[in-house]
Amino acid sequence: MNHVLSGLAANTALPSELVDRLIAVADADVADELAGREDLRHAQAVALFARARESGVRLAYMGKLTAADVDPVADPDTALALLDEGRGSPEWARVLVVDPVAWRREKLAACRGLPDDVVETLAADSERDVVVELALWTTAAAVARLADHPHAEVRRAVAANEATPPPVLAALLLTGEGPGASRESSQESGIESIQVAALRNPATPTEAVVGFADHPATWIRRTLAARPDLPPQVCLRLAADPVPGVRADLAENPAIGEDVIRVLAGDGHRWVRRSLAYHPRVPIDVLIELAATSELGGVRLPRVSAASRAEMEELARSRDPEVRALVAQRRDLSPAIRDALACDPDAKVVKSVAPHRGLTEGRLRAMADRYGVMVLAKVAANPDATPELLEHLARRSPPLHKVFKEIARHRNASADALIACLADRHAKPPAALHPALPPRVIVQLLSDPEPRVAGAAAANPSLPRTVMEDLVARLETPAGTSG
Repeated sequence: MNHVLSGLAANTALPSELVDRLIAVADADVADELAGREDLRHAQAVALFARARESGVRLAYMGKLTAADVDPVADPDTALALLDEGRGSPEWARVLVVDPVAWRREKLAACRGLPDDVVETLAADSERDVVVELALWTTAAAVARLADHPHAEVRRAVAANEATPPPVLAALLLTGEGPGASRESSQESGIESIQVAALRNPATPTEAVVGFADHPATWIRRTLAARPDLPPQVCLRLAADPVPGVRADLAENPAIGEDVIRVLAGDGHRWVRRSLAYHPRVPIDVLIELAATSELGGVRLPRVSAASRAEMEELARSRDPEVRALVAQRRDLSPAIRDALACDPDAKVVKSVAPHRGLTEGRLRAMADRYGVMVLAKVAANPDATPELLEHLARRSPPLHKVFKEIARHRNASADALIACLADRHAKPPAALHPALPPRVIVQLLSDPEPRVAGAAAANPSLPRTVMEDLVARLETPAGTSG
């Protein structure tokens, strides 16, 4: 693989006429990069498809090809991609359903809007995986007939399909079989996996699932505990389950009310309490308690994201730095709360608020100077960090890998800061791609021994056009000849 040419093919600044020339000589790797270009015109996509048929699938998914551009016999994979996108001809399905390659029939089975006769053929396919894929995605009428299939894998797929009629799902949940299943199929293993699929399916009737709260299998009860339609009495029963994993899955469930939340808040297992912190309606007083006992760290919690202004002010005044750190994760803080947290005496709070927009260069420098390595990477990630601040961070000793990586990706990074990043092997590829890097340095990096660096330099939009032209010309010139 030529990483330089592949990088060039992905370069957003590559002129359209050079794209045309590159298409004419592209190999498979270069073609794949060209196929991913947002600016590729339809005529260019057709030319690329003619040059490298293997690019057809990506071109189809990128929306660059139409049904008129594709022959399903000559290019079945591209035709399947268009069918998968809903932009292929339904008649293609009748061609592809008899394709000798099983995985193509399997992919066809996952497509929507297939003709009825094609669905019937796929349902009778000799390859089980093809039928399983059909059972996962087909319509209610067809999937109901597959509920009595002798193979458990097919019935499990039926149980997972949200188009499956509720009475069929209830039957599968109860016995692992459809209403018309034979006695022989009831002896087949895999019933519990079918039940799990049905329990996960939101179309399965609530009244059919409630009896599984006392099921002997832990994974059955865990799956049930995550259903958002559980009645209160079932939630209370699961809150007393002896297995922490069941209680933890229940703790995040939006179905539980405040009575169950408060029961779980006193759970002796940290896993359960930590999961409860992610509940979208956990009361603020409970959340404060959880923050103190559950080692939540710098995470964004749904309840904090939905907190009112008054609640945010209450949380920001908490004596517990763990609570203040949760507040600092929000990126829509009022200036008063943001600036107060930026001056917090606890490093974890400052680290959480450091990437927040609106912080002045002075505040960001103060954070960096006060807490050093504990906050530097987050300060460097602040979208308002100035070029001067980023240069200051790049010069700090000892150098930090995380800081260089943030600077290398920062839109405000200056040439001097980026050149400093080139000394770090982890930051070198993103720095080589940054448009603020001087053109002379970008050109030098084209010959870097690390392929990722050379490829990134070739993809840099600040690469001089004359260099782009030279790279394409080299590809156009046959080996052993001179221009």
